[in-house]
Amino acid sequence: MRYNSGMLDIQYIRDNAELIAEKSRQKGYESNVPELLRLDAQRRGLLTEIEQVRAQRNELAAKLNAQKPTPEQIEQGKALKEKVAALEAELAPAEAAYRRLLAAVPNMPLDDVPVGASEAENRVVREWGEHPVFDGAPRPHWELLEARNMLDKERAVKIAGSRFAYIKGGLVRLQFAVIQYVLQTLGDEQIIAQLIAENALGISPKAFTPVIPPAMLRTEPYTASARLNAEEVTYRAGLPEDDLWLNASAEHTLCTMYWNEILPEDALPIRYIGYSTSFRREAGTYGKDAEGIIRMHQFDKLEMEVFSTAETGLAEHRLLIAIQEYLVRQLGLPYRLLQKCTFDIGKPNASGYDVECWFPGQKRYIETHTADFMTDYQARDLKIRVRRNDGSTALVHTNDATAFALGRIMAAIVENYQTAGGGVRVPEILVPFMNGATLL
Repeated sequence: MRYNSGMLDIQYIRDNAELIAEKSRQKGYESNVPELLRLDAQRRGLLTEIEQVRAQRNELAAKLNAQKPTPEQIEQGKALKEKVAALEAELAPAEAAYRRLLAAVPNMPLDDVPVGASEAENRVVREWGEHPVFDGAPRPHWELLEARNMLDKERAVKIAGSRFAYIKGGLVRLQFAVIQYVLQTLGDEQIIAQLIAENALGISPKAFTPVIPPAMLRTEPYTASARLNAEEVTYRAGLPEDDLWLNASAEHTLCTMYWNEILPEDALPIRYIGYSTSFRREAGTYGKDAEGIIRMHQFDKLEMEVFSTAETGLAEHRLLIAIQEYLVRQLGLPYRLLQKCTFDIGKPNASGYDVECWFPGQKRYIETHTADFMTDYQARDLKIRVRRNDGSTALVHTNDATAFALGRIMAAIVENYQTAGGGVRVPEILVPFMNGATLL
């Protein structure tokens, strides 16, 4: 069973073999391009030969329809049938090996993506906001929340194990205030139009449609999305015969929504804001962010997903980043925007950016948002196409980006808006969604 699929156009690989190998290495992948091209030539030769033999069989069958077959013709038909079977038997392993190697080739980074071999080589694009100043030493969010009975991880460990929590009281109300704030903002075409104009993007101001997607999905579409990572991230749901996985983010069941479909050009862009409880194994992160609600096995998330034409895909990527910055600025949270280097953008991404908010209780920036541009890499294996107004078809381009991972953004709010008495002020933009309450 193959995971982490998605794929490049094989013709592009044929035409740019050396570039593919170089860019793959820049992303930390060793793609066996020579062997892939050898298998590609082998399978194409076999497919051509199979088609030729089948044509001979069809020609023979047409003759036999008009007359009684001779013994020689019967033997000829039998030989042709056996030859097709032998060729198909030879094709099957070549095709499987070809598919494995093709799926192992990552998407190519855009030209402006910094080349780097670790997260340390991500580029800071800009910083925004002043770090808050406190009378005393600021406290981390878990101390503040536990003291006010809004977070209980001790009992959650007893019930479910580590990296789970009971979220309670005012923190629950804050989460639903954030959700309402995001839905209102992304549903407002005037705000979308403003961000498009400010960034000279020249795309539609269409609002985002809210979606609550399934929290589980089957192996085939999950694999085709290039998002299934069974060893590190994903929980299998139920028995193997159920063929279901728990999604690790809302975009996993959003990007697969139009699997094997052709969308009319006039419907694009399709912009969704999805809300889902998400699940991650967090394998290999023992001891990392174990306190608080930064890195959890279960968390709620608001995720943006966009389907667009190739011509507007990059502009949609820029729009999603602008939305992320707008949302965080409206909350008054200091942050920095990072352009991720080749090593850090991930296998299916052509470009990736992170927003890291300042956490004064921990004296560090922590990633709260990511924006991923997949070009047509994801859509190729998902077979999601657009029917152009001229009748032609093409692959769509896909983008996904965090609106808010709710645990992380609430932790950032708590640390930045803490009071000397251990309380937490509500950001002004959220007060209307908290029935006027200004303190948690």
